[in-house]
Amino acid sequence: MREEAKQNKIAYSILGQRAQPPVIADLMHRALAQPGLLSLAAGFTDNETMPRAMIEEAVVQLGAQENNLEHLQYCSNQGRQGLIEALLHRLNHYQEEASTSVFSADQLMVTNGSQQALYLAMQTLCDAGDIVLVEEPSYFVFLELLRGLGIEAEPVPSLQPDALNAQFERMRKTGRLDRVKAVYLEGYFSNPSAYSLSTSEKASLAEAMQRHDVYVPVIEDAAYRELYFVQPHAVPSIYSLDAFVTLPKLYLGTLTKPFATGLKIGFAACSDADWRGKMLSVKGHQDFGSANFTQAILETVIKSGAYDMHLANIRAHYRQKALCMANILENSDLRQRGWSWSPPEGGLYYWLKGPEDVDTRMEHTLCKTCIDHGVLYVPGDLCKTVSGENNYIRLSFGALPMHKLEEATQRFVSVVSKR
Repeated sequence: MREEAKQNKIAYSILGQRAQPPVIADLMHRALAQPGLLSLAAGFTDNETMPRAMIEEAVVQLGAQENNLEHLQYCSNQGRQGLIEALLHRLNHYQEEASTSVFSADQLMVTNGSQQALYLAMQTLCDAGDIVLVEEPSYFVFLELLRGLGIEAEPVPSLQPDALNAQFERMRKTGRLDRVKAVYLEGYFSNPSAYSLSTSEKASLAEAMQRHDVYVPVIEDAAYRELYFVQPHAVPSIYSLDAFVTLPKLYLGTLTKPFATGLKIGFAACSDADWRGKMLSVKGHQDFGSANFTQAILETVIKSGAYDMHLANIRAHYRQKALCMANILENSDLRQRGWSWSPPEGGLYYWLKGPEDVDTRMEHTLCKTCIDHGVLYVPGDLCKTVSGENNYIRLSFGALPMHKLEEATQRFVSVVSKR
């Protein structure tokens, strides 16, 4: 018996030992375990906006190519050339960018969602114990990724020159600055705060990095860039700003949030050829290239003009959903009770700050009471690197249809108002 137990015990790697189920899986489990629970936690898109007809038409077009079945074969590790060309045209024609040649085809790679690009970046840059600078608050799935790899997230609470210089100086004095291997930003309608960075904030970061000899890659996650409601955020990416010319840059985008999450295609543009090559090498070890058929569908949709038609429709749709949630929140007594928030201009989220004596964490009374009353949110501490700030909440208006969104928001307000 002892010998059998010994044989059945697996000796995991350090990475395997760190592996934990993602928080999003726990939130989804809670949603499924309680019938009737409405989730304001899931950062999913609305089934009503799914481009079913556009995808069906693209598949029909691909199927009609009797003498060309390359889309059913493996694709190159870097990605499908036609899709890369379509993405390149989109990126270089953003009106906010400095010119129509900021990005180049050789810099682009197609990934399994932008999440894979984030993982590849961290795998190739960092070892356990290294530091990545992040905004505060930040994308909680990325923070989980860092923890899983043993990488420390250091918050950058302010992108103002004086604050940045003071922070870098403190880190230098404590020996932490030499451990910084990358900086992670969300430039457009960020998750969770829906905040978009200004030109001066981006430039201040680059200038402070160079002043303190912090020559490490800067990653800009632009997953929500095209999900604005009325106007795009009129700020160039880090690729266009002169302040970042000497720094390695990685720009991340996705076709999942703006189009269909199930297609799971993202992309990255990397300014450093050596780093890009290393990420592609690791990607080759993982999957030998993202799914060619999925890429072919998206290439067809983008080149036909259907993708832009879809974007116009969902921008209006999500704007109405954001206004729906805003109407319920603003007509409640939450502001009188010490809650605050700013209306988003894009993305899928509201970021609420409660009174300092409120604890919104998952295992505390407010969260449990909300679940008991049939509504789920993302506790804000998951999006924070600093412990003790436990009075924030992320609400998503993305997934639920309008009538259920109204009901879920009313349930949330009802619980919080009675606190």
